Amino acid sequence: MIELASALHATRVLAEALERGCERTTAHLRRLTEGGSGIDAYQVPCERLAYRATELQAIRALLAYATALRDHGQEAQPTALMALAYAAGVYQKWLGEVGVSPDEDGLSEAFVQEVVEAPAVRQALRLGGSEALLRHLGREVMATGGVNTCWLGDELAELTRQSVRDFAQREVEPLAEAIHRQDALVPDALIAKMGELGYFAMSIPEAYGGTGMGLLVMILTTEELSRASLGAAGSLITRPEIVARALLDGGTEAQKRRWLPRIASGELMVAVSVTEPDVGSDVAALTCRAQAGELEGQPGYFISGTKAWCTFAGRAELIGLLARTDPDVRKGARGLSLFIVEKERCYGKEFCLTQPHGGTLRGTAIATLGYRGMHSFTLYYDNYFVPAANLVGEAQGYNRGFYLQMRGFASGRLQTGGRAVGLAQAALEKTTAYVKGRVQFGRPVSDYGLTQYKLGCMATQLAAARQLTYRAARAMERDPGMGLEAAMAKLLACDVAVGLTQEGQLLHGGWGYAEETPIARYVVDALVLPIFEGVKPILELKVIARQLLR
Repeated sequence: MIELASALHATRVLAEALERGCERTTAHLRRLTEGGSGIDAYQVPCERLAYRATELQAIRALLAYATALRDHGQEAQPTALMALAYAAGVYQKWLGEVGVSPDEDGLSEAFVQEVVEAPAVRQALRLGGSEALLRHLGREVMATGGVNTCWLGDELAELTRQSVRDFAQREVEPLAEAIHRQDALVPDALIAKMGELGYFAMSIPEAYGGTGMGLLVMILTTEELSRASLGAAGSLITRPEIVARALLDGGTEAQKRRWLPRIASGELMVAVSVTEPDVGSDVAALTCRAQAGELEGQPGYFISGTKAWCTFAGRAELIGLLARTDPDVRKGARGLSLFIVEKERCYGKEFCLTQPHGGTLRGTAIATLGYRGMHSFTLYYDNYFVPAANLVGEAQGYNRGFYLQMRGFASGRLQTGGRAVGLAQAALEKTTAYVKGRVQFGRPVSDYGLTQYKLGCMATQLAAARQLTYRAARAMERDPGMGLEAAMAKLLACDVAVGLTQEGQLLHGGWGYAEETPIARYVVDALVLPIFEGVKPILELKVIARQLLR
């Protein structure tokens, strides 16, 4: 087997060549798009660059983790082999693209020969691209059951992971299948238990009732809850995190003290109302309006318009609503404000709230393939009154809602990376257990080389997504403005979750299509991940590529 030092060296060789290629392509597209402003004329190469740059960061993250394991006296070889295998897979795909159209990436034939296809690169590629290597990794997965024992280098983080894992196995897993099949609502009792354990308080400062344990601990919590159920547990934390981030960034002191402690305790559940039926990712084009006025002498805003895909809107007591406060639609994002809409709990799939003056808020749940447990609603606001004190930032927050919402979405994307990693982890574990126990043609399915190869691929992709997500969490901890890393983590981890769940389903054979098998639930749950918090093409072009090309 490949020695540790050789694996690390070969991975660096591939990463450095890929990085040089990304730098050339970035400079080329920066010129063509005039600093990113003309991305829409070059969408395909810009999309490729965004994904390639994301995979490069994943290689770097996995390589850094393997190096840290070595430096701290931990077993590093399995991770180093995964880093090499992942880097080789990424590089092989890039090599295929470059071979077809190097000019589209701004790469000359001389650069391809000297850098992309350099002898040292080809040697590293052969080392890491060996199917024997991936079969070896697959056998390692079967030996451990695919269980995540990732070294964190932090005792508190490791204790948190284990305690949340125990809770999820004890309290969430027994409920997950029934909630999914019956399209039921998450039980209040489960929410209360999560609140008592501080799961909604991870990134909220202690001054506002939180634990201030940081983003990595929050991601670990999300990951372990999502491993048990994406819809019934893992995603419960995301909406509170989005609204809490907006309040911390732009809310008044009074608003922070009014809402954050009750969000942290789980007393108040939160929904986010941004998307509209005819407006998806183009947030600046929102039309739901908030007109200033008074109601019985109280200043405020009358909300009118329709919103879509507002998850947990029925059960939630707070809705973070982005609405247009400037009627001039030409102002786009500069005319939006963020409101906290307070409402009573509503159970079921339809509700209607009527205010004394006649304003209404109606909600109808949207039937979905998966991601069940919270229900996503279409909301109809008709002259619904919200006090001026509920405008985030009050006077200072007027027409600043887009900025605050985007900061909140950066945290949401980071959490989605954690959710995707948790769901992919569940798929890997269930698939590993199944192939070890399933006998075909007189042998366990796990004995076959192709099964081992596929498990090795699954584990390698998951390791890369996990380390990229953890790296993004640490980066945002140091600087909350590091939204690019969160977007990359969300992009890659969601694709990995979709791929792993579907590969796991295939390895289950016919039973993978049966509702009684958890992998079927994982497949339909994973499908939503590349859509929310920025649908994949928009995330690639308008978030990642745009920042790379500035």
